Amino acid sequence: MSTIDGVKIKQLAVHRDIPDREDSNVEPGFLMEVLRDDDTLLTRFGQTTFTVAYKDTIKAFHWHQNQDDLWFIASGKAVVVLHDMRENSDTFRVTQVISAGTDDYKLILIPIGVAHGYKVISEEPVLLFYHTTESYSQDSPDEERVPWDDPKIGFDWESLQ
Repeated sequence: MSTIDGVKIKQLAVHRDIPDREDSNVEPGFLMEVLRDDDTLLTRFGQTTFTVAYKDTIKAFHWHQNQDDLWFIASGKAVVVLHDMRENSDTFRVTQVISAGTDDYKLILIPIGVAHGYKVISEEPVLLFYHTTESYSQDSPDEERVPWDDPKIGFDWESLQ
């Protein structure tokens, strides 16, 4: 699998969460440390956004000129597709595909200039949190769009299951 310069993936450790009250009818939960200040993944904190998407939804492609994104898929399963748009990068025009979600928890750092999108492949909705290094500005959004089926990227979304 190809990897893009600057993309970082943090595998998340899942720990059993023990309820404060013993009850045999309650299924034990779990907890994860998702993002820590000593992870050195964000150069600065801008905001956190939460979105929900349903089976077969494709959200792609967009990229940023001023901000990094850090994605965490909390529930459901998605395939994340990244494409390097940075002409000065050693991985210019490289596409990277990453599976994430339930039972495959990870953080994905998407650097400035890397187009990104995803497809929901689970019956269960995808719950996606993303942290950015800049706050969203409605007057001047840092978001450049590329069509999901752009022939220059040439990604086959229909092959994802």
